[in-house]
Amino acid sequence: MTNRIKPNPESGRPASSRHADDTEAYGGGHIEVRHGRINGWLLVVYLVLFLWALYYLYTQWGGLGPGLDY
Repeated sequence: MTNRIKPNPESGRPASSRHADDTEAYGGGHIEVRHGRINGWLLVVYLVLFLWALYYLYTQWGGLGPGLDY
């Protein structure tokens, strides 16, 4: 597995410098990673999933399980 840092073509910085626009490629270029901020919509998705998990935990806690409540 190679760990390459591709420079941003507009910046002209060398590949070894770290910047928010630089990416790292893994798996022969199939996966690219960019270091920076998390998108706002992704934070909203995380929050909704966390709240759903709390709701589910509260409503489904205990009992014998589905079909076993006889």
